[in-house]
Amino acid sequence: MLLTTLKEKVDPKHAALLVVDVQNDYCHERGAMAEAGQDMTLIQQMVPHLEEFLQEARRIPIPLVFIRTIHGLWTDSPSWAFRYGKPSKVCRDGTWGTEFYRVAPAPNERIVTKHRYSAFIDTDLDLILRSRGIRSLIMTGVATNVCVESTARDGFMRDYYVVFLDDCCATGTKEEHEATLHNIGRFFGTISNSQEVVKAWQEA
Repeated sequence: MLLTTLKEKVDPKHAALLVVDVQNDYCHERGAMAEAGQDMTLIQQMVPHLEEFLQEARRIPIPLVFIRTIHGLWTDSPSWAFRYGKPSKVCRDGTWGTEFYRVAPAPNERIVTKHRYSAFIDTDLDLILRSRGIRSLIMTGVATNVCVESTARDGFMRDYYVVFLDDCCATGTKEEHEATLHNIGRFFGTISNSQEVVKAWQEA
């Protein structure tokens, strides 16, 4: 069945909510990205919106999958380890930086650990979604233009419908955020926001 409207795409019967990389190193003012010079203002302003949205999602309920990044010696290739031109300190295995920031999965919610930008690369995410009969992905998290976008693109390439929430994703600059929204909206999915999705759930 073709899904055309927002209400159809976010229907909890066949949609899942992905929460990507909301971790200390990507969000906290003392995290690795902040120490490297990234402005965390937009990310920290976004997180309260995400917290509220997760509360609504749990009331519905809808399947929640939390994505986290962990990097270490067993998964770092030379090209990956030096992707910033020097060894990265982000989300090193066993560190505080890998822990979730202000949001956390409930016991009945799934955690998928990834080692690259996309949550579909060498993980069991696709198996989990297909096993649950998921057809649509509601995308949230950080960074808009890196891991959230990479996961959304790969999800679309695997024939999932993509709904990308502009107020529940964030990155370092407004320009980067808006560029991703433009690109996703043209080629990979539907741009929406948390209020519109909650309204669609209530109407359904």
